[in-house]
Amino acid sequence: MQCLIWLWDHESGWNPRDWNDRSTACGIPQACPCSKTNNAYKTDWKAQIDWGIAYINNKYKNPCAAWNHWKNSKPHGY
Repeated sequence: MQCLIWLWDHESGWNPRDWNDRSTACGIPQACPCSKTNNAYKTDWKAQIDWGIAYINNKYKNPCAAWNHWKNSKPHGY
């Protein structure tokens, strides 16, 4: 759980209405494009979390692997 907390602290600050103008990612998990969550960012933080966890498990296998990928893809001092 701690890795998920760190990841989403850095991605969105757990803000369900967070929006990235550069990438058009949105919501707590920063879905890109935002339509991947069926625009749940507008109304449903629970759906965002469910989608984000499923995405992480599918792509990275677990939140710690996703967090490590995130850290390794950012410049030092993230």
